[in-house]
Amino acid sequence: MLPWKRVLRPLAALLLTGALVSVPAAAAQAAAAPSSGWNDYSCKPSATHPRPVVLVHGTFGNSVDNWLGLAPYLTKRGYCVFSLDYGQLPGVPFFHGLGPIDKSAKQLDTFVDKVLAATGAAEADLVGHSQGGMMPRHYLKFLGGAAEVNALVGIAPDNHGTTLSGLTALLPFFPGAEHLLTTATPGLADQIAGSAFLNKLNEGGDTVPGVQYTVIATKHDQVVTPYRSQFLTGPNVRNVLLQDLCPVDLSEHVAIGLLDRIAFHEVANALDPARARPTTCASVFS
Repeated sequence: MLPWKRVLRPLAALLLTGALVSVPAAAAQAAAAPSSGWNDYSCKPSATHPRPVVLVHGTFGNSVDNWLGLAPYLTKRGYCVFSLDYGQLPGVPFFHGLGPIDKSAKQLDTFVDKVLAATGAAEADLVGHSQGGMMPRHYLKFLGGAAEVNALVGIAPDNHGTTLSGLTALLPFFPGAEHLLTTATPGLADQIAGSAFLNKLNEGGDTVPGVQYTVIATKHDQVVTPYRSQFLTGPNVRNVLLQDLCPVDLSEHVAIGLLDRIAFHEVANALDPARARPTTCASVFS
């Protein structure tokens, strides 16, 4: 068995962050085709929504599966919406976000440059789920992304890593497990609370000047734990707990990014704060 399979199989059920079911390549291309208004490089931002939105999938996600709910939600509201694949491993189709996160951030940098060149916009807004809400912070902090990005919206982002409800503390009791995890799927190892990657990312503060940050979390998150570790500290930060807006919202880690329209409503508010409307349980119908 290939080394990456030894890691992916036991961890997939715990770390699945957006790709519930992979789709065939033809269906994936059709879902993001220009006719849908998503990944349409002829799209020009309007005066109402002057910045393109780049969607950044989570671990085990991809540019289509993760956004079958949110991408149409935003395109129907007049946004130019784009999504990328990043963190691919050789021989692993559909399930991405597994490579070293610093290298994934470079892929995001390249993609944002491509989107800005196509749309003629000076800045983009980023919306990411799970790792996709945390990884862009490396781009903002170390790769000059703050000059190209107006806002980062993280949906259940693992900004300070995860303990997987304490399971990561068990790794030292399995000889070789940590080494195998780091070698085979470095993107997973980087997300464990206390990793060298996260220590560097958060050293000196969570944010950088000039970017607006929004974190949308659910207290039912079973992947990024404890859930309050998702929140950021610093200027220009808004931390949102879904259950403060709608106490009966039961979304967990996958659902909040895949289909929760209350979370989507908060994303829209973060992208256009001047036209923000209160989010309530009734927002599921908006």
